[in-house]
Amino acid sequence: MGRKVHPKAIRMGINRTWDSMWYASKKDFPKLLQEDLMIKKKVSEVMNDAGLDSVQVKRGINKIEVIAFVARPGVAIGRGGEGIDALQKELRRITQSAVELKVREVNKADLSARIVARTIADGIERRQPSKFLVLNAKEKIMQSGAKGLRIWVSGRINNASQARTVKVSEGSVPAQTLKADVDYASEIAQTADAGLMGVKVWIYRGDKTEVDRED
Repeated sequence: MGRKVHPKAIRMGINRTWDSMWYASKKDFPKLLQEDLMIKKKVSEVMNDAGLDSVQVKRGINKIEVIAFVARPGVAIGRGGEGIDALQKELRRITQSAVELKVREVNKADLSARIVARTIADGIERRQPSKFLVLNAKEKIMQSGAKGLRIWVSGRINNASQARTVKVSEGSVPAQTLKADVDYASEIAQTADAGLMGVKVWIYRGDKTEVDRED
């Protein structure tokens, strides 16, 4: 039986940091953790069309700072800042605290595993061929400077009677090299005919030994 670890979790503190950065007592920890999950869920729902990569939550004494990393900041902010203002008010209602929402642009969206996985899942939901989506994503990722990648799409592909997995790989993706900067994400595509389909993406972006808190 395989013993697998999350590619991001195993490298925490080596070349990546936590998405939630705060300290709480044992009594307050469950409440604040639930708040964090609600914040990230709400931001993910609202900014899904903007190409959301990650959401960071930083807590101060009297303020919560939320940073959303997206591929298309203009879509997230909205006309005249309407989108970000409405979301900020909703987060204040959820947390009952002062919330400052910031939007940062992802430099290379094609090197973000979450953005790539979501793009493939959206294409599957629009009934585009899975093989075409995967090969197109592979070409864009390698052209953006990736050292290697793995993409898996599982489910009733092309409305087949039995589920199977399409696997595409290029280059190398180190599994145990801790200094390797490996981004990983999984997304679910909800199709009308074939039910749920899963998408997993690994992207090896080279070696990295320092923590960048706002990558």
